[in-house]
Amino acid sequence: MENNTSSIIYKYFPNLTTQQQTQVDALGALYEEWNAQINVVSRKDIEGLYERHILHSLAIAKYLSFKPGANILDVGTGGGFPGIPLAIMFPETNFHLVDSIGKKIKVVTEVARSLGLKNVQASHIRAEQIKNKYDFVVSRAVTRLAEFYPWVKGKFKKDAVHSIPNGILYLKGGDLTEEIADSKLKTELFPLADCFEEAFFETKYIVYIPQ
Repeated sequence: MENNTSSIIYKYFPNLTTQQQTQVDALGALYEEWNAQINVVSRKDIEGLYERHILHSLAIAKYLSFKPGANILDVGTGGGFPGIPLAIMFPETNFHLVDSIGKKIKVVTEVARSLGLKNVQASHIRAEQIKNKYDFVVSRAVTRLAEFYPWVKGKFKKDAVHSIPNGILYLKGGDLTEEIADSKLKTELFPLADCFEEAFFETKYIVYIPQ
């Protein structure tokens, strides 16, 4: 698959530092190695890792640049998406990656260690049990919005330091009309086709839910 190299990342993020490029380049081999032991990415998707997981995660960076010192919670991170690519992109921002499945957090911890990411904390915990407050919660299609929102409600800092109010940045695909109506939440949709030309992104969105 032509898009399974780091070049697809540089096409959209050409200004990465040498260290960031080294980290991005290392992701492919790291995930192939860990995925052979603990299945965190489906077998067919590992072939499209850079497009379907890494670039998809970095869509959030096209929508918002996280500030140095900000605290971001990644709920249901699985193997580390979107948290690990975002932690590479924003090395001065603090990322807390959580999942209820311990072996997935083991992969996240080892990948972060191999990459030398000092701004990643990984916890085997359910989102509802977290006591800390964050600027933003990020997540990738963990469940329906109506179910997801109660898990993270009340986990946001009061003061906003970004260009938009603190809230949820949720990566989702498909027709979201019914799901958004069902959630009764105030939402804004950002179509990923506006920034990525690959067919994979045609029906993908960031759902922003301000607090």
